[in-house]
Amino acid sequence: MEHVVNPLVKKPSMLRSQSETIGFVIMTAAFVIAPFLTYPLFLMQAMCFALFACAFNLLIGYVGLLSFGHALYFGWASYLSAYSAKTWGFSPELAILTGTATAAVCGLVAGSLAIRRQGIYFAMITLALAQMMFFFALQAKFTGGEDGIQAVPRGALFGLIDLRNEMAMYAVVLIIFLGGFTFIYRIIHSPFGEVLKAIRENEARAISLGYKTDRYKLVAFVLSATLAGLAGATKAIVLQLASLTDVNWPMSGEVVLMTLVGGLGTIFGPVVGAFAILVMQFKLAPIGEWVLVIQGAIFVTCVLLFRRGVIGEIANRLHIRL
Repeated sequence: MEHVVNPLVKKPSMLRSQSETIGFVIMTAAFVIAPFLTYPLFLMQAMCFALFACAFNLLIGYVGLLSFGHALYFGWASYLSAYSAKTWGFSPELAILTGTATAAVCGLVAGSLAIRRQGIYFAMITLALAQMMFFFALQAKFTGGEDGIQAVPRGALFGLIDLRNEMAMYAVVLIIFLGGFTFIYRIIHSPFGEVLKAIRENEARAISLGYKTDRYKLVAFVLSATLAGLAGATKAIVLQLASLTDVNWPMSGEVVLMTLVGGLGTIFGPVVGAFAILVMQFKLAPIGEWVLVIQGAIFVTCVLLFRRGVIGEIANRLHIRL
């Protein structure tokens, strides 16, 4: 007897696709409306960090590689973007491309060394490389040391759009964020992304099927570093500043926190996590160092009670994937 499929019962993949589309539309609409309700500068900064968190999530959430040194790519892209715009007189689009390319090269070098190891050894290598580059940034003259690179000109995009206008700058950042987010989404749902998930679940099995896992991991590492660099380069133009904070190890820890709070391995989780952490820092700034204590408490709470993160728990309860 043939099994009759009820056309009214939707497949899980169809439900996932619909939920992701609805989520993307809601997120885009929220970003379009938001600058009329709150500070555009804060929103632009938050979108840069959200893209940074999404780039980090591509590596840890879909490949299973924990990097403790992603500030390297975010920070050095920020430095080169700021330096090229201020000293070399590059236009904003060329400055952002310069910073992004710098992150890609750094990712290729660091990834080639790090993927030779697994687990905690991989994480420690990424941290060591990031700290080495931090001390180089501290000593190098062109980075400005502890003062950083300040008063970075925003310039005019393609010589036409004056980015000193907040709304024009906001529109550019929104396009960059949505472009990066969509690119990550396409990677995750491509055949390449399926191989990455297979490596995350069982690398030995992926090797037995004939996949050269080291190559896949290296490509994923470089893509993650490049997108993190895009976020850092854009942030330098937005805030007109590149500083040691961007390349120091707490920045690497902060992006881990954003990803875990929002939902590891979910497409929207890092965005929610980034906004949650930045709103918390903004609102709790008057209490000084206690912000770190509160962040630590929230991190512990999420680990104990919301192991899938905010978006992960919501998706689990709705039986969908976001």
